[in-house]
Order: sequence, then structure tokens, then C-alpha cells
Amino acid sequence: MALNIHDFREQTLELGKDYEGRVTATVVHSPKNIPNRPSVLYIHGFNDYFFQAHVAAHLHEHGYNFYGLDLRKYGRSLLPHQHPNYCRSLTEYFEEIDHTIEIIKGESDQEIIFLGHSTGGLIQSFYLNKGRYKTNISKAILNSPFLQFNLPKWQRKILLPASGIISFFAPYSSQKKPLSHLYSASILQKEYGEWHFNTNWKPPRGFPAYFKWVYAIYKAQTYLHKHSNIQIPMLILHSDQSSYYKKWNDIILKTDMVLNVHHIKSYGTKLGTQVDFSEIPGAIHDVFLSQKEIRSRAFESVFKWLNEASEAVAG
Repeated sequence: MALNIHDFREQTLELGKDYEGRVTATVVHSPKNIPNRPSVLYIHGFNDYFFQAHVAAHLHEHGYNFYGLDLRKYGRSLLPHQHPNYCRSLTEYFEEIDHTIEIIKGESDQEIIFLGHSTGGLIQSFYLNKGRYKTNISKAILNSPFLQFNLPKWQRKILLPASGIISFFAPYSSQKKPLSHLYSASILQKEYGEWHFNTNWKPPRGFPAYFKWVYAIYKAQTYLHKHSNIQIPMLILHSDQSSYYKKWNDIILKTDMVLNVHHIKSYGTKLGTQVDFSEIPGAIHDVFLSQKEIRSRAFESVFKWLNEASEAVAG
């Protein structure tokens, strides 16, 4: 079932004003949605937005509706006066998640499943602990969730708390180009990958990583490490290994070069009472952007897990 990203309907959510002015978010509706089917709500990662139409297509083939959410200050929701990807607390995103869940519930009375990539997986995990409609979510699938900074332990102990102090005095201080261009090269069709995306919304070296955002991520991660108590079934997808190259090497096409997979596994177990893992050998950071054979195995794993989780509930 082929889907073109340009066929998705965009719904702008007006969210009033924050410390930078007008705020919007964008709900992206698949053209293949059918009333009263189970629905999947996808949330992207940092330096990202929803463009993975093939994910929606696979979900439709297995009987699910699909909704993407471009969070405030990301992708379709980024406004000229805003600092891209900036936040002061991950709870800021709860407002658009609440509204999107209300929209989905207005179109279907079936279950809602979270699907989050990287920072999106972190945000959804935080929401499942603290969000207004957390009990409306029946299952969660996390695609390489950002549960810990990929830094040596001593740097995490010093630099992450320091980001709070620095950003208290300079709220927009930042690391200007925080990401390696190699990850973008691994997924862009014009380089080593097979995907098209808007590099104004997903620049190769990333938007600035504001220390206020860093501290917000750190606080949410710390909460989840110590207090997370998610009671629904969760599946965490991840690669079998990470890589740390500074120059191009073809192994980048088969490894997570953004996060440490050992962190994903270690901290993932702390999220809740029903956490399953699916290690996908040869996967990259966004497992669903991996090479075709690899991502096919990932989709097979997801739908097998969804079937088994539904059978367990029914039984």
C-alpha cells in the first residue's frame, strides 16, 4: 500500500502563547484512516518531524489508523519567531498530545497505541507517567528511545547538571551543531540512504542543542530512571550495536550511531512492569529507516508483538 507524504492531511493546533509568543503543533492524518479502527500516534525525535509514510502504510496493512504529531517548534509547527526544537520542560508537549488524543477519540472508539522515536519515545514514556490521558493509551512501541545521553559517565555527572546552571543565566545558550553529519548521510537518498526529507526541518548537523532543552531532557530521564511506573505493555526496538565513527564507514548503515544501545536496554527495563525488547541486528538509530531487509524484520517483530499483546489481554 503505497502512501505519499504529500497526501497526508495536516491539522494545525493553536496552542495560545508561551514565553516566545504564538505556539502551534500539527496533527498529520493519514488519507487511509478508516473510522473505528485501532489507532497509532507517532511522535518524532529531536531534529526531526514526521515524514516516514511507509510506517503508516505498514500499519494500515495490519488494520491500524495512523496519526503523526509534529510537536511545537518542530517541522510543520516551527514558526519564524521560535527557537527550533526548544523547550524548558518536556511537560510543554503534553498539551498537543492531549489535543491529539482527543481528536483520535473523536474519530474512533478503539484503542490508541503510542509509537515514538528517540526523543519522541522519551516524551511518550514521560507522558505515560504524568499525562492527563495516559489511561487512554493501551500499548507503547519505542523505536530507539532516548533514555540516556550518549556520553561517558563522568561527563553526564558534570555536564548535564551544569546545563541547568548555564541555562538559568543564559536561557538560549547552546551547542551550535550538536549532531554528526554522518547520520543524515546514512539516510538521505542523495548520499548513502534511500529517504527524502526537508533538510530545513531536519538539518544534517542538527538545530542547536539549547542547554535549557538539555536540562529538560536530563530531568525527564532522571525521573524515569527512578520513578517510572508504566503499567501497559511496551515494546522497545533497538539495534544490536552502536558505532562512533567520525569519517564515513559503511558500518554506519548497520549500527546506531546516535545512542548507546546498552543504555536503551538498561534504562528501558526501568520504564514499567511489562517491557519487552526486540533487538534488530543491522538496524540504524531510526530502526524503520534501516535497509529494506532490516526494517522488514523490525515490522514483523512489531506486528507479532502487537498480536501477542492483544491475545494476552483478551485471554
